[in-house]
Amino acid sequence: MAYLWSQRPSGAMAFNLEWAGELRSNRESVLNAVRQDGWALKWASEGLRGHRKVVLEAVRRKGLALEWASEQLRADREVVLEAVLQDPLALRWA
Repeated sequence: MAYLWSQRPSGAMAFNLEWAGELRSNRESVLNAVRQDGWALKWASEGLRGHRKVVLEAVRRKGLALEWASEQLRADREVVLEAVLQDPLALRWA
């Protein structure tokens, strides 16, 4: 599976699905990406940002990825708890 890489300002490498076309809607591709870097949720399709398993994987690695979750999942107690446990600042997106 091909992923596109991007350099974040922090210098860390991240999976960037922004220009990856259909990979943004492929659940397995997005799961693999968010397992590497929760920020990858930002580039997932709208549908996958509402997929509970995908979002949980993302926020467990990067709590602030809660910003990119669907409105429904930003109100989900378990998702918010996982995000806040990883980064207390994620509460602002709940």
